[in-house]
Amino acid sequence: MLLLLANQRLQSQLGENLVGRGGYAEVYKGVLQDGEEIAVKRLTKVVTDDRKEKEFLTEIGTIGHVCHPNVLSLLGCCVDNGLYLIFQFSSRGSVASLFHDVNSPGVEWKVRHKIAVGTARGLHYLHKGCQRRIIHRDIKSSNILLTADFEPQISDFGLAKWLPSQWTHHSIAPIEGTFGHLAPEYFMHGIVDEKTDVFAFGVFLLEIISGRKPVDGSHQSLHSWAKPILNQGEIEKLVDPRLQGAYDVTQLNRLAFAAALCIRASPTWRPTMSEVLEVMLEGDQIDKERWKMPEEEEEDQEEFWGFDDLEYECDSSFSVSPQDSISTGSS
Repeated sequence: MLLLLANQRLQSQLGENLVGRGGYAEVYKGVLQDGEEIAVKRLTKVVTDDRKEKEFLTEIGTIGHVCHPNVLSLLGCCVDNGLYLIFQFSSRGSVASLFHDVNSPGVEWKVRHKIAVGTARGLHYLHKGCQRRIIHRDIKSSNILLTADFEPQISDFGLAKWLPSQWTHHSIAPIEGTFGHLAPEYFMHGIVDEKTDVFAFGVFLLEIISGRKPVDGSHQSLHSWAKPILNQGEIEKLVDPRLQGAYDVTQLNRLAFAAALCIRASPTWRPTMSEVLEVMLEGDQIDKERWKMPEEEEEDQEEFWGFDDLEYECDSSFSVSPQDSISTGSS
């Protein structure tokens, strides 16, 4: 990893090449001497919150240890006259911009499926493939960046937590993340483990399938909208109408079933990312009996499903807003 100290030259490149802005950082496009395009994430100078600076440094410590095609690689950092992270430039921006920008063209099913599978593989790597378990805590479409060939890469590790092998979970306060993606045990009790990310990934899958935003204009969460549709088995009602029926039915059923498992209210009954990948990709038939819950558990699940309404009664300072995320877009 490069440690960049030639800060004056770095700053001179940034200029007006701003491609993304969040609550505490800005992202600029730059070019190295060999012509490689880079994204430079800079902690905003006006930030005086020590916690945000700590998160920025945490991101360096976390992402500096990862190496996977579906996780954004850190090329270098700069600590001279400011805090900077240097990444490869993601020419296609984020999944959120691809799906929701006004001028964005429709996304064909093949690309959607590739994004879903690649993101699952990246998250599985963070949970199982790293030397230490990494809980991302902010999996969402604006934090999934895309290469030129639509390979997804998980980014933005400001909220990430190491989870030692002997620990079952973290207990965290204050609650941070994004409304519409928060697992109930995290939002209500501050409990964080791999299943926290699994829940958020389930919401991400629903966004890939439906093309809908995680929270709509009426403040209804995507998972609360989709849950009754999934329970009734009316999967076609989830599908983005912009696809005009052009999708692989088998792949759709697998992704929808994986999403239904991921957004279960009880973390005990959610799959691991290894199991999510198995549901998404392996075998001719989905073994639904394996995932069937006892009747009493299903009743308990229904009692949980008021928690997303509580999100909007809570003061917004307890959560990072969607605008607090950083993603690099095309110039």
